[in-house]
Amino acid sequence: MTNSTNTNQMITARGLSKTFHSKGQRVEAVAAVDLSVGEGELVAFLGPNGAGKSTTLRMLTTLLPPTSGEATVAGCDIRRDPAGVRRRIGYVGQGSSGGHTQRVRDELHAQGMFYGLGRRESRARATELIESLELGQVANRQVQSLSGGQKRRLDIALGLIHRPELLFLDEPSTGLDPHSRANLWEHIVDLRRETGTTIFLTTHYLDEADQLAERVMVMDHGSVIADDTARALKSSLAGDRVTLTLGSATDAAAAAARIGGEVAGVGGVGGVGDLVVTATADDGARALPRWIRELSDAGIDVVAATHREPTLDDVFLALTGRSLRDEAATPTPAAA
Repeated sequence: MTNSTNTNQMITARGLSKTFHSKGQRVEAVAAVDLSVGEGELVAFLGPNGAGKSTTLRMLTTLLPPTSGEATVAGCDIRRDPAGVRRRIGYVGQGSSGGHTQRVRDELHAQGMFYGLGRRESRARATELIESLELGQVANRQVQSLSGGQKRRLDIALGLIHRPELLFLDEPSTGLDPHSRANLWEHIVDLRRETGTTIFLTTHYLDEADQLAERVMVMDHGSVIADDTARALKSSLAGDRVTLTLGSATDAAAAAARIGGEVAGVGGVGGVGDLVVTATADDGARALPRWIRELSDAGIDVVAATHREPTLDDVFLALTGRSLRDEAATPTPAAA
């Protein structure tokens, strides 16, 4: 497990835990989590519903007191100086935070005043964010009239109005169509490049974490079970997945034995009775032609063959035996 090597830590947690009591039962939602996030990093925090990631996020943002452990966020202790934490961070939750009947510009102005910005500075900052997040055409419209993508961009603007050092994003693109998701992340990446803001996010869209995050943390059953770059996690825990289609059960069994794979079932493109053999290789692009040649030399004909690089879902499957995508579709428990 790899933690940030940045000596300027924006988040440091040690033994952070949260226990709930429901219907006479004790539920340990977060179990002694240790984590560090360096200044300027973009870290993705992954896990199935109920893993404890949202509870961890709520403790780090002072919305929920920890049962035990300690954490320092943006230089402030979450227990002793929660107000200091809130002054220094931005938080974008899963729901839209803008007042439905308020105009976009007025909502941003009011948020700036709430954080102590002067009237002139608040208006100037609102204008700046409206321009950078391309909200100019809707600046004078009521929040309730905005599209889903526009509302999420407004939420980002509200979280950034006071120029926070650290921005927490809790599933910021959930529910958006692919175009709106891509547009939202383009704005977030541009803002981060311009300001150097540290970003700590949760998401169920693994492609976002894979493409955008410099580091990925995986949480399950209340504990952080992996912490590294997406590339390192995929390389060390999953490997490339190679799929071979064979024309008979005999060939499938022989192929599985030779390449160290397993017969996965009936399927493939060769015919109804074909069998599929799957195996893992460090470099599937090189292993695949070599295996085909070896099997051919042994008199085993491969009907079809494919390989694909691992995904973060493969990583989670390798770590826990479960699919993160499947878990993401389940209802979220109250203590998630």
